[in-house]
Amino acid sequence: MKAPILNTLFDRNEVTPPADIEAAALRSDRFRLEREGEWQRLEEILARLEKGRLRKLSDEDVLALPALYRMAASSLAVARETSLDASTLSYLESLVQRAWFQVYGPRQGFFAWFRRFLSGGWSRAIREIWLDICIALAVMVAGTVTGWLLVARDQEWFFALIPAEFAGDRVPGASREALLRGLQAEEDTQGLSAFAAYLFSNNAGVSILAFALGFAFGVPSLMLLVHNMALLGAMLWLYHDAGLTVEFVGWLSVHGTTELFAILLAGAAGMHIGRKMAFPGNRSIMAAAAESGKRGALVMLGVVIMLIFAALLEAFPRQLLGMEGRYIVGIFMLLLWLAYFFAYRGRPAERSL
Repeated sequence: MKAPILNTLFDRNEVTPPADIEAAALRSDRFRLEREGEWQRLEEILARLEKGRLRKLSDEDVLALPALYRMAASSLAVARETSLDASTLSYLESLVQRAWFQVYGPRQGFFAWFRRFLSGGWSRAIREIWLDICIALAVMVAGTVTGWLLVARDQEWFFALIPAEFAGDRVPGASREALLRGLQAEEDTQGLSAFAAYLFSNNAGVSILAFALGFAFGVPSLMLLVHNMALLGAMLWLYHDAGLTVEFVGWLSVHGTTELFAILLAGAAGMHIGRKMAFPGNRSIMAAAAESGKRGALVMLGVVIMLIFAALLEAFPRQLLGMEGRYIVGIFMLLLWLAYFFAYRGRPAERSL
C-alpha cells in the first residue's frame, strides 16, 4: 500500500520520483563518459590557443579543431533537449563559446586591425567608391562655381551664403589691407590648441552629416556639398576682387587640401550608400545597404583621421607660416593623400581587413 500512496503523493505535488532522478543522473553520466574524451581534447587545444602556443599544436590538432567544435556544439544541443544536469550544460556552454571564438572569432586585436587598416584597408575602401568620389568632386566644383557666380552677380548673396560670425571683417567692400591682415602669419601661439579642437569639431560635424544623409539616396549629401562649396566660392570671389587670390589660396591650401579631401570622401561615402540602395542590382535593398554601409564606415574612420590632421594644420602651420610655407605644406599633403589612396596598395597579405 505504501508504494502506490507514495507515487500518488509525487503525482499530486509534481515532484520527480527518486527513481526518475537516479535514471536521469545515470543518463547524464553515460552521456558525459561517451564524449568526455573529445571534450577534453578540445579543451586542451583551446587552452594552448588561448595562451598563444599555436606553434606547439600538431597539424592533427589544428585540423581536428573545427570537427571537435562541431561535435561539442552537437553535444550541447542534445544536452539541452534531454535536460541533462546543470553542471554538464554549463561546462558545454563554456566550452562551445571558447571554441567558437577560436574557430570563427577575430584573429587580431585592435592595434593589429588598425595597422592593417592603415596598411591598405582604408585606401582599398576608397578606391572601391571611386565613382561616388568622381560625382562628389564634380558637385563640389559646381558648388564653388555657383557661389562665385552668385556673388559676382549680386553681392547680397555673400551675406546669404556666409554667416556673419564666420565672415567677420571679410565682407564685400572691405579694404585690401584689412583682408590681407586676416591672411598674415601670427607670432602668438596661445589659444591655438583650443582653436584646433574647435575646427575639428566643426569640420567633423559637416563630414558626419554629409555621410549620415546618404541613406536618402544620396541627394541630401550632394545638396550639403553644394552649399558648403558655394561658401568657398563666395570667399574666393571676395579675395579675387581684392587682388589677393594667390594669398588666399595659399592661406587655404595648408589645411584645405586635407580638409576638403575629407569632406569629399565623407560626401562620397554617404552617396555610395544611397546609390547602392537606389540601385541594389540582384541583391535586396537591405543587403546592398549593409555592404555599402560597412565600406562607408571604413572610409569615415579615415575621414576622422584626416580631420584631426586638418585641424592641426589649420591651427598651427597656417597661423605661423608665410605664404611659401603654406603652399609647400598644402601641396605636400595633397600629393601624400593622392599617393596613399590611389598609388599605395599595401602588401598582398594586408589588403583586406
